[in-house]
Order: sequence, then C-alpha cells, then structure tokens
Amino acid sequence: MDRRRFLNTTAAGALGWLGAAPGLAGAQDKKKNADVEAAVDRGLEYLKKIQAQDGHWEAPGGNYPTTVTAICGMALLMEGSNLREGKFSDQINKAVSWFLAPGRTSPEGKIGNFNNPSEGTRYMYGQGYGTLFLASVYGEEEDKEQRKKLEAILTRSVDFIAKAQTSKKHSLPEGKSVDIGGWGYVSAKDGSNFDEGSVTVAPLQGLRAARNAGIKVPKETIDKAIAYLDACTTADGGIVYNYTGGRVNQGGSHVLTSAALGSGISTGMFTQAIAVMNGKNPPKGIDRPSIVRWFEHCKKHIQIAKGRVGHEEYMMYYYAQGMYALGDDRYAQLFPGEPKETHLTWSKFKDVMFPHLLETQDKTSGGWVGGGGYGIGPAFVTAIYLTILQLEKGILPIYQR
Repeated sequence: MDRRRFLNTTAAGALGWLGAAPGLAGAQDKKKNADVEAAVDRGLEYLKKIQAQDGHWEAPGGNYPTTVTAICGMALLMEGSNLREGKFSDQINKAVSWFLAPGRTSPEGKIGNFNNPSEGTRYMYGQGYGTLFLASVYGEEEDKEQRKKLEAILTRSVDFIAKAQTSKKHSLPEGKSVDIGGWGYVSAKDGSNFDEGSVTVAPLQGLRAARNAGIKVPKETIDKAIAYLDACTTADGGIVYNYTGGRVNQGGSHVLTSAALGSGISTGMFTQAIAVMNGKNPPKGIDRPSIVRWFEHCKKHIQIAKGRVGHEEYMMYYYAQGMYALGDDRYAQLFPGEPKETHLTWSKFKDVMFPHLLETQDKTSGGWVGGGGYGIGPAFVTAIYLTILQLEKGILPIYQR
C-alpha cells in the first residue's frame, strides 16, 4: 500500500475497507468497527498483562520507563477507564501510583526515574509525556486528596518545563526578531541551551494538556515554542533537527515535521491557519502559516503502511493526530482551490492505516512488535497503535478535534 492509494479517492465497488454499495457498505462498516474494537481489546489486555507489579512499563533493558508508562497510561485512558471506574481502572491507578512514589518527582518539578541511565541524560522526554499523562488523569479525578497531589506535581512540572526551555533570538526576513525556545534532552541549564525538535514537541503537548486540565501555563512559554518550530521550518515545509540560526533553505525531516504537526494542532495553530488561508489575500509559498506547510510536506513525503521506516511509530503517533484533526473537510480550508481528489482526509488515512494495524497485530499476544532497531519495544509500539485506533472515541481533550 503506498501514498498514491492513500491520496486517491477509492473506487466505487471496491471490497473490504473500501467503498461498496449502500446496503453492503453498512454491513461492512459494522464489521470493520467490530474488528477494530476487537484489536483494541486485545491490545489493551496485552498492556495489562505486561505491566510491572509496581505499575510501570518500560522499553527493553529497563529503558525509558517514564515515557513508556505515560504513553501506555494514555492508551488505557482513551478506552474510557479512569481512576474511579472502568475495565482498566486498576492499571491506571497503579501507573499513577508509580509516578507518585517517593523519589520519582523532585521539589523543583522534574518527573522521572532519575536513577535510570536512559533517563538521567534524556529526562525531558519523560517530563513531557509524564505531564501529558498526569494532566489527563487529573482532568478526570474527583477525589480531593488525589487532586491536590496531582495538582501540586503538575504545577511544579509546568514551572520546571518553562525554566528548562531554551531562550534564543530568531531574525525574521523583515528585519525584526522574535524570541524562540525549544527543549533538548535535558534542561537549557544542564544542556548549555541546546534544543531539538523531537524533544520539543513532548513538553509542548504536555503543557497544553496541563492547560486543558486547568493548570496555569505561561503563555510566553507556548508562544516561544511555537515560534521555535516556525524558525525550524525549511523552505520546503520540513522541520530540521535543531535550530542553528536564520532561515533554512532545504532539508527537513518528515518524522520531525509530523511531530510538529501533531503537537501544533493542540496549540491553536490549526484554527489560526484556517482563518488566515480563508481571509482576504491569503499568503502564498513560504509566507503561509507553518502548519499549512507541514501538512504539505507530510503529504509529499510520508507513505502509509509501506514497509519499515526509521522512527515509524513515533512519526505515525503524531501524524495520525494531525490527520484526525483534519477530518474529512478541513483540508479544503487550508488549501483553497485544490482539487478534491488530492485532499488529505482522515477517512483516507484510516482506509490504509487501520487494516495495516490489524494485519500486523500479534494475534496470540495482542501486542505489536514494531521494529527499526531503536530499542523502543512492544509496550511503546502497542500503546502508540492503540492511540491511533482510539482517536475517534474523543475521550481525552488533548486528542479531540
């Protein structure tokens, strides 16, 4: 299956996940939904089975427990369970208890397993994803004591993330400059003001989830992060690895671009871009809003379900969020006048991605293995694919349209 199939409108009369006669289509839709739900159930049961006794999940070798626990916890929350009730309430409670255990958060706001070598030098990933998970839990929590604990941790985490952000000046073509700031593997202080795109998107989305839950988040922190991603956007709409100053004329990673797209959706960039592109004299070329150009870049470079690519799970996690937010009718608002048959839509994405996920799921264990040699392991891969398959449930605010 390739990008061409993904972009083209499916022909009438096609079988399976494609179009069919109205009566047959209705029956097929029910079966497709049932198949997806069955796959989700198997995947969630797999996560339940492999959760450690103390409540965490991890990558092979005991690596990245904070990030993997957060992503697995999010997949369980998307099912509809929470701390009070639901099929996976016990597992969510165990995961939260793992985060709240002594020594796993610091007085300054750091979140993580600080004695784990994989996190000691890369703790900002876990900081972002941990904040995302705890904020999503906090938004559903009704127990006063538990809310106080979570609120205190999230407030400190937001403060730490804001202070950990880099601070730079970016020169604009018109001669002005703008304050920008991303995040690196460690705080700006610990990392000599180094930042990079794959880390930046995690704290950015974590901050947005915290704000959705009612935690105060400094507007200037979000603004600097958005400006950072703008500054890292190349002439062809891709995102470069890290900011090096000035406008980059070529290059850009489609993996990082998908990450910017998915995290940027939750900041309000999407809504603003629609307004700009449908106003009087909409901009063209490199003057268009960055998120418009990110969609364009991803459309050109990301292939769906066509063999392994580096960091595929990470890329699809964010790209799916962007496609879900796009829906079936918003592409035209970002690209007025483009032929309808070339539009990106959530339905087209589903028609290719969902069958691929169902086909590649291990039918015995219920998990997904993934690959690529990056050491992320089946817990992370399974949670990522469960997230994609459950986006339409619309339960968690951070993933809603």
